[in-house]
Amino acid sequence: MENSLPSIPAKRYFTIGEVGELCGVKPHVLRYWEQEFTQLRPIKRRGNRRYYQHHEVLMIRRIRDLLYEQGFTISGARNKMQELAQAQKGLKKDVLENGSLDDELMDDFDEERAPSKDLDVASMAMESAQRASSLQVSSSLPTLRRELMDIRDLLSN
Repeated sequence: MENSLPSIPAKRYFTIGEVGELCGVKPHVLRYWEQEFTQLRPIKRRGNRRYYQHHEVLMIRRIRDLLYEQGFTISGARNKMQELAQAQKGLKKDVLENGSLDDELMDDFDEERAPSKDLDVASMAMESAQRASSLQVSSSLPTLRRELMDIRDLLSN
């Protein structure tokens, strides 16, 4: 089902309606998920209008995949997201301390398809964390690949 989701445009902020269309989820579900997943914190402006950033749209797609495609419960998906966050923190710490990235991740990027010079270290670390976590559950690999391809498409635009 995630194959049918539209690509994420190169914008800084997205309204709740736009995110709903991009992720195939209704706005009331997104508001509910904000209560259940503490990592999901859109910026609120006048009149409590929510504005989501690109990384939050990716997070919502991951939550949607865990719940709708992989059959996780809300608490199971919450635990999985916390595991991802822990892995991400560990890799960011590794990058900052050692100044290097996961060799497997770097091998996957070639100059023509995803120019790594345009990626900052933090986003590479995040992708590496997601990849490391996904390697533990082989069913997550196609999802991760699609997300990386979305990122690549954004960078090429």
